Amino acid sequence: MTRVGLIQTSSHDTNKEGIEKVGKLLKKLGNDETEIVCLPEQWLPNNQIKNYDQEFNDFKKIAKEHSMTIIPGAFYEKNQEKTSITAPIIGPEGEIIGRQEKIHPFDYEKNTVDPGIEAKKFDTACKFGVVICYDMVFPDVANVMTKKGAKILFSPSRIVKRGIQPWQMYVQVRALENRIPIIAANVEDDKFGGNSMIIDMQEDDRVVNTKIIKLDGETSHSAKFDLEKYEESRMKRFSDWNKFQ
Repeated sequence: MTRVGLIQTSSHDTNKEGIEKVGKLLKKLGNDETEIVCLPEQWLPNNQIKNYDQEFNDFKKIAKEHSMTIIPGAFYEKNQEKTSITAPIIGPEGEIIGRQEKIHPFDYEKNTVDPGIEAKKFDTACKFGVVICYDMVFPDVANVMTKKGAKILFSPSRIVKRGIQPWQMYVQVRALENRIPIIAANVEDDKFGGNSMIIDMQEDDRVVNTKIIKLDGETSHSAKFDLEKYEESRMKRFSDWNKFQ
């Protein structure tokens, strides 16, 4: 069994304030022996992070203390060559072990953000992928991660209130298409609609449906998954796919 969790954030006046408050929720999850935690996309007031190691130093300490993997969200990251939106992965030893780039910048982001070119698989407490917000709309992102061996997907998101209903549908469809649990974290404030989700599945007489836990307010939640139980259903689903033009 693998215990995973998410945090739904609200608005904060400064990055320092947000990191301090969310740090308390991370420690609570760590005390519950949560192994991987996901936060929303761009939940800090200043989302252009110059140095992930410095900005998330407190999170790195919490990760090491609790042997926990933390996906602290997804943010603008600029280097000499390009500007990307990336989700850093803080491993259980307290170091950044990788990044997933947002593959499909959304709307206004396309003017300044270079798209990512790889759907990656990470491996700490389990094998997992990170689907950043708008990437959930495109079936191939989740599918490629799953076919690379991911057993669960995490989705740092920032969805406005009017977009919550289609977002919930996209996340559920990706879970059903790939027979894979999805942990989707969102911001909740005056503009963004919260409703962060833990998507599990249940089967009844060969029909698979989603089972959803939703969050309300700035809070955290964790759940245990037997990630191997989806394997047979996933392989059956993939074997049914036929090539066509």
